[in-house]
This record gives sequence, structure tokens and C-alpha cells, in this order.
Amino acid sequence: MVSVLKKDYSKYYCCFFIFFICSSTVVGYGPKPFPKKVCRVLFIGNSITYSGQYITDIEAYLTVHYPKRHFEFINVGLPSETVSGLSEDNHAGGKFPRPDLHERLERVLAQTKPDFIFACYGMNDGIYLPLDEVRFRKFREGINWLHARIEQIGKPIVHLTPPIFDDIKGKNVGYGAVLDVYSEWLLSRRDSLKWEVADLHFPMKTYLEDQRKVKPDFALAKDGVHPDALGHWIMAKQVLIYLGEKGLEGVEDVKTTLAFHPNGEAILKLVSERQQIMKDAWLTSTKHQRPEMKVGLPLQEAKAKSAEIEKQLRKLIKTK
Repeated sequence: MVSVLKKDYSKYYCCFFIFFICSSTVVGYGPKPFPKKVCRVLFIGNSITYSGQYITDIEAYLTVHYPKRHFEFINVGLPSETVSGLSEDNHAGGKFPRPDLHERLERVLAQTKPDFIFACYGMNDGIYLPLDEVRFRKFREGINWLHARIEQIGKPIVHLTPPIFDDIKGKNVGYGAVLDVYSEWLLSRRDSLKWEVADLHFPMKTYLEDQRKVKPDFALAKDGVHPDALGHWIMAKQVLIYLGEKGLEGVEDVKTTLAFHPNGEAILKLVSERQQIMKDAWLTSTKHQRPEMKVGLPLQEAKAKSAEIEKQLRKLIKTK
């Protein structure tokens, strides 16, 4: 059951109350909030997830709007990674092949012990080449494997369609259409198998196309791949809408959603600081195999810093 108080952004006064359904798994499709017992929320994906602004936006939003809930958002996105297991011969100038989620998933699950999982793959899985049935099949097989493995441990998983590839800004012209196909297939699993799938891809594509009608040089990703702050907010917004949040469609940044709280921006800053610390700590602790990554703090040291930040957040949240 969902109870919502509508927002009035013109007065910067808003507050949502959602009563979460208490269930151990998510069934069916469509927007649903987290079950009450969900605390640890895991995000897996590639460099876009590792960058993590969309995760920070989601966490800050829920922290401010649901102060009585305590979530731990764990980001283990790994740059260059695929779920298909594919890689170009000359990836990273021939230094190393793309990481494969198959190699590390068990370690990640064992250490993070998530209650809920978001997975965002596809951008790298077509290897920036034209649509090919072999590569497409490997992507489908990888996603099906991931979904089955998470079902085995009895946890809910929401698949996120990949962000858009911008054919104008990117070097691999036509790759955007490949991600259209990959996204349509993921959405078909929602409709045919009742998977949980939140669509990031087509809302981003629509937004980009609408902006280009009046600003031909407009971009959400300067390199065609990695979204800027606005692009990450559109991603975060779609996840929040999928979870049942209302009144976000026309909102252009996360700060607007936090403005009713006097410490909204300070809370956002602290959440971002903690995410930066913890993502590298988790990646190092779970022993990823990708070279050229920052070495994170020892996990216990990082958790101690996180606990201190949590104390600061609680103080800020209570101050109105």
C-alpha cells in the first residue's frame, strides 16, 4: 500500500511517506517500494555504475525522504566489465581484456550479502560493434545466468536497461541502435517472464532527442558513453519512479528534491563522500581482477569512516 503527499517544488516544501510492503521477494512487474526488511542494496555494473552519481542521487533522496529507514547502498560497479564475457583484442590498448562478471560474482555476493540487487549491463556487451547475433546471444546468456543465480539465493533483482550511446558524440556510429535492441530484449523479459526491469535507456533517449530539437549540440555524455550529472540524475529518477516515487518527471536535478530540508545539500555531499570511500574498499576487498584501478581502504577501516559519516548524517537529518 502506498501513501503519497504530492510535492510543491515552487515552495520547496515536500515530503513523501511510503509504507513498504513486507515481502521477501519482488513478484510481478511495475513500480514497487523496497520491502521493509531491505537494508543492503547492491549495485553491479560497469564504469557508469562505478562512477556512481546515480547511486548517490538515489541514496541521498531516500535518506532525506525516509529518515527512519537505514539503507546501505553498495556500489561494486567495475569499469570495462561485461556480463557477456566478451572483449576486444585491443581493449585498453591490448593491456588487458574486459573484466567478466562471471569471474567475481560469487565473491561479491558472499561478502556484501545483499538484500536487494540492481544490475546495469549492456553498454560494453556489444563491444561497440554493429549488431551481431553471436554477441547478442552472449549478452542474453549472461543476463539469464545472472538472473538465475540471484534467484537461487532468493533475493530480488531489478535489471536496468543500459544508458544510451550517443552516436553523434561517440566514435562508434550506429552503436546506439544496438543498445536499443538490447534494451528492448530486457524489457521483453519483464513482459513475458515478469522480471523486474526498470527502463533507463528509452527515457534518456527521448530526453536527448527532445533537447536536440532546440539545442543541436546538446549531449548527456561528452564521449557518447559516460553520462554527465544530468544523465546520472535521469537514471536515478527512473529508478526512483520505478520504486513508486511520484512527481519527479519534470525535476531536473536531485537538489530540487532535497530543497525542502535545510540540510539537503550537506546530506548529498556526505552521501557522495561515503560512496567514494566505500566503492573502492568493496572492489578491493572482493578482489576484482581489473588492472589500473585505485586501491581502496581496508574494508574495516572504510566501514569505520562510513559509520562516522552516518553519525553526521543522522544529526543533519534531525535538524529542521
